[in-house]
Amino acid sequence: MNLTITLTSDFICPWCFVAERRLQQALDSLEEKPEVQYQWRPYLLNPDMPAEGMDRKVYRSNKFGSWERSQMLDAQTVAAAKGDALTFNYPAMRRTPSTLAAHRLMLWADAQGQAHALAGAIFSAYFEQGRDIGDVAVLAALAGEVGLNAEQAADYLRSDEGRDRIFELDRQARERQVRSVPLVEIGTGVISGAQAPEAFLHALQMAVDHA
Repeated sequence: MNLTITLTSDFICPWCFVAERRLQQALDSLEEKPEVQYQWRPYLLNPDMPAEGMDRKVYRSNKFGSWERSQMLDAQTVAAAKGDALTFNYPAMRRTPSTLAAHRLMLWADAQGQAHALAGAIFSAYFEQGRDIGDVAVLAALAGEVGLNAEQAADYLRSDEGRDRIFELDRQARERQVRSVPLVEIGTGVISGAQAPEAFLHALQMAVDHA
């Protein structure tokens, strides 16, 4: 049984990380396991972010009005994700990165059948380890960690390949009226936001039953 799951997300979105983990929990709990084809689609929450990113405290303070407000929002994600087999290591995060390079690398990994593994590694690197996922060396290392050629990944990222394609896919998402992420399409079902694992399980079971 084949099932296509399309995930539209950005790698600095904590709820996208939560949704990815909850989706996996739901898949693991299915009695009848489908053969899943994952399609990852980019959504640039900060399309104008400089390639080098910004100091996270400065960026978040400006975005949310104060650092205290930012920390309160961070605490909300930590509380909401308890039991989701993930950790938010906010104290380790020093920069808010541009995610353009990460999305470009996903295109490259997808051509080699490793986009889903790479997505999980990028989310974990940023939120659980505090690594700068806007940095070419970090992204190339992550490619290596999921079995891809790190040197080739670095060469790819130092080029402009895939840049226009990411902006085009981002534009297409906005034309489809995507206004927030995550957006998870499971067969013909659509889940917006990091809903409870039961919501993902229900959508998966519906898709399997109607396959």
